[in-house]
Amino acid sequence: MPKRTLQGVVVSDKQAKTVVVRVDRRFTHPIYKKTIRRSKNYHAHDENNEFKPGDMVWIEESKPISKLKRWTVVRGEQKTA
Repeated sequence: MPKRTLQGVVVSDKQAKTVVVRVDRRFTHPIYKKTIRRSKNYHAHDENNEFKPGDMVWIEESKPISKLKRWTVVRGEQKTA
C-alpha cells in the first residue's frame, strides 16, 4: 500500500529536527453546499533543519519517530523573499 503524501506550509521550526506543517483541505458542506476550508497541523521530521516558516513542503507517512511525529518531509520549496 502506498504511503500518503500531503502538501502544506511550515508554521513552526522551533524544535530540533522537527517542523510543524499546516495542511489545508477544502470540501463542500453536505447540507449547505458551501465550500469550507479546514486545516490541521502535522509534526514532521526535518533531518537537516533546512525549512523555515512560510516554506511549502510535501510530507509523507512514516513509522512513528516520536510521540507526535509520524510524518517525514520529502521535499520542499524555500519561500522567495
